[in-house]
Amino acid sequence: MFTNILVALDGSKVSQRALAEAVDLARLMHATLHATHVMEAVTSARSSLDQMDNSREMYQLLEKEGNDVLEGAKKYCADKGISVIPHLKQGNAGTEIISLAEQENCDLIVVASHGKSGFDRLFLGSVSSFVVKNNKGTTLVVRGQ
Repeated sequence: MFTNILVALDGSKVSQRALAEAVDLARLMHATLHATHVMEAVTSARSSLDQMDNSREMYQLLEKEGNDVLEGAKKYCADKGISVIPHLKQGNAGTEIISLAEQENCDLIVVASHGKSGFDRLFLGSVSSFVVKNNKGTTLVVRGQ
């Protein structure tokens, strides 16, 4: 039985399915549910003021997107009668997911098989693959349709 569940969200349709699975499991097991969205780091080879402004704007856009994803998750969970603890992180998605799961003592991580790229009809996505390989606990990989 799981007591702390972490679901990783990127705003894709497959991550919405992962959220639905995590909500069902949290309800069934009376577990605490955590949701995270990781903003990948924005870096630039150039250091001009224009680039700094563009990086700042890009960061603000990514932060807004992450907050929107987490707000959507909170609304979905509320509609299902489940509370969720949101976590907006920045950095390498796989590393941040594993780190948060350890920090919050999550015994299950739920991830989508692939994210927004939609690339992996044949292969497991890089983030989900990293989480499966590096999670010390249980990982549930939710596939797309």
